[in-house]
Amino acid sequence: PVVRRVDDLICQSIPNLRYAIKWGKVYYGLEDLGWIVEMAAYDVSVNVVFLGGADFDKPPPLGNTDRSRYVKITTLEEAEGPDMRAWIQEAATVPGWE
Repeated sequence: PVVRRVDDLICQSIPNLRYAIKWGKVYYGLEDLGWIVEMAAYDVSVNVVFLGGADFDKPPPLGNTDRSRYVKITTLEEAEGPDMRAWIQEAATVPGWE
């Protein structure tokens, strides 16, 4: 249910998305910004990676080796929280990778 909810939020928040699946991960992108979000599902969590997250006004808390930042989501409450919604919306305004 958490994976489905995060996917729904991304799809509802960002129009004209492109999708790809590679190495068991889902990528979401926009033609003019490249790939902007990566989602990977694991047994106990879902990692949502914002590929330009270091450039956000309030970056997600995890990751610091490049421009990507991410969060580990384990509950529906976390998936539906205000930070997640804000990061998804901001992802649509920041270049990702091509």
